[in-house]
Amino acid sequence: MARRSLPDLLKRLSPATAARSITYMPRPGDGTPRAVTLIPGDGMGPLVTGAVEQVMEAMHAPVYFERYEVRGDMKAFPSEVIESIRRNKVCLKGGLITPVGGGVSSLNVQLRKELDLYASLVNCRNMPGLPIRHEKVDIVVVRENTEGEYAGLEHEVVPGVVQSLKVITKHCSERIAEYAFEYAYLNNRKKVTAVHKANIMKLADGLFLESCREVAERYPAIAYNEIIVDNCCMQLVSRPEQFDVMVTPNLYGNLVANTAAGIAGGTGFMPGGNVGADHAVFEQGTSAGNVGKNENIITEKKANPMALLLSSAMMLRHLQFPSFADRLETAVGRVIADGKCRTKDIGGDSTTQEVVDAVIANID
Repeated sequence: MARRSLPDLLKRLSPATAARSITYMPRPGDGTPRAVTLIPGDGMGPLVTGAVEQVMEAMHAPVYFERYEVRGDMKAFPSEVIESIRRNKVCLKGGLITPVGGGVSSLNVQLRKELDLYASLVNCRNMPGLPIRHEKVDIVVVRENTEGEYAGLEHEVVPGVVQSLKVITKHCSERIAEYAFEYAYLNNRKKVTAVHKANIMKLADGLFLESCREVAERYPAIAYNEIIVDNCCMQLVSRPEQFDVMVTPNLYGNLVANTAAGIAGGTGFMPGGNVGADHAVFEQGTSAGNVGKNENIITEKKANPMALLLSSAMMLRHLQFPSFADRLETAVGRVIADGKCRTKDIGGDSTTQEVVDAVIANID
């Protein structure tokens, strides 16, 4: 077999991969397998979580999964699932359908509140090989996850009149702002933008802004600015490169993250996670398309697993397995850049399994 020259080998290595043996020195016991709670979810969830399981096995990643079947139309999370996440501290989940209307509350919201997963983080960035309208997009959306319009406080005042309460507290606003600035500081980010509607909701969003301003004073090296949410949406689709880290209340964050994902290359490629003081749940970064009701995609097994694979890399880094995270991200990046293996959402016709096989073939 012909030997590769050093330049040829270096071409196949990302800077992170090439430096892995120098930058990461494992401690004794670092390779001990960690238990991760796995919730395949609804729709295309079993397809994409199954893809992650295959890739993890091929990488010999030091994790194993405790699988639990949960459906979005359940009234509550089974107690054994919550106990598993509390025990393992980490969960990987597919999308769960939230019924529209009716009396069934969102299991996704229930889980965030039950485990106090107060920070949602979604990274929306350009990746070589993806069709894009704007270049130099690399936005991190940090969203408050436990209150706001998602507080679930609704009631019928009189027939035909419904009141829905938006709850904003000083405590939750301060800790999400602190998380956003700490993230920016630790990741060498330059700016944090607070998204609000304080010109109309002067008390609620005013309190959120007041909290962000107080935290910003403790991080003088990081630029801070504010933007009204409707102007934010317009700026996202016209000049998204101006944004770096964005910190938002609950509802705005959902809208902003999905918009940014569409701009950066598609929701099927944007990783994300939800984190609190003690637990973390990793899933596709944006809600649009993470369940998928397209029966053809499910029947033909052509769901895009890339977002959840990248979320799994975030999970590996969270578990302090950075070399495995680097290898997984590098392999996914190669497949996307190559462009030969694409699912329907970006104009291809590849199956989920074909994408998985391509990722595995590119793992160093």
